[in-house]
Amino acid sequence: MHTLIEVLAGILAALCGTAALLGGWAWWQVRPARGFWIVLRTSQAAAVLLAAAAGIAAATGHRPDDGLFWVYALVPLAVGFVAEQLRIVSAQTVLEAQGLQTARDVGSLPDARQRSIMVSVMRRETGVMALAAAVICFLALRAMATAAGL
Repeated sequence: MHTLIEVLAGILAALCGTAALLGGWAWWQVRPARGFWIVLRTSQAAAVLLAAAAGIAAATGHRPDDGLFWVYALVPLAVGFVAEQLRIVSAQTVLEAQGLQTARDVGSLPDARQRSIMVSVMRRETGVMALAAAVICFLALRAMATAAGL
């Protein structure tokens, strides 16, 4: 069980580290990054697998030497959930900053302003999710380091 958990945590750390770098670069360059979103969604699946493996380990009586392992293995799910909520709110924040009530109001604006608003939303969403990926990468690395004894 120990080896499986370490491998899953390592995969999660690699995916999240890659997503954080791709997303940070896309945010910096103010450009869309399809690859970032693909890697990010894959990392979210890896976080679920790590949490499931940790749950199976707990259910079968395996105990790590360091009790913090459970925190490091399960908190990535919470971080991902909170980040998704912030990503959803980010679009509304941009609209409110522009004095708009709904996304439908954007359609009545000139094309250049519509594009500007959409780029702002995309950049904010990318930044939020890239930061979350960096946090999850750290947590996955700590899960690897504390998995001994499973």
